[in-house]
Amino acid sequence: MDAYIVIGNPNTRKASIVRSLTGCFNRSVRDILPAGGKTPLRVYARVGSLQETRTRPDDFRVEVEKTRCMAVLCCITSSAHPSDPAEYPDAQTYIARFEQFGWHIRAIAVLGQNSGGVRSAHLRQFAQATTAPINVTSHSVRVHFGWE
Repeated sequence: MDAYIVIGNPNTRKASIVRSLTGCFNRSVRDILPAGGKTPLRVYARVGSLQETRTRPDDFRVEVEKTRCMAVLCCITSSAHPSDPAEYPDAQTYIARFEQFGWHIRAIAVLGQNSGGVRSAHLRQFAQATTAPINVTSHSVRVHFGWE
């Protein structure tokens, strides 16, 4: 499973970016054309932040596996859920758990300033995401993800 992740604090427009990239309102399977590719990538897109929607990493894995997709696009907040940090941890913990599942982290887009301590060669920060026009940020994220 290839994973594309959008990280950001609340109100950094994570959901708007995912909706712009996929046309998905909440959660759905979409075909995304990789840059230079001829075969679409079957992506399961989940709009709401996993912590904010109270979705544990293991529960998300089960949800994703039911879709039989080749890739997943999801949002996570930088920090843990304030009222239940053990169940809904920070971004770094979610990503580590995804890697334990055997998922390949293809790209991480951090919206705003806070990456939650995540370090990766696949990470790019979009510091102006909260103030730039949404289409400009979406285009930049799409290029970072390697999608047309």
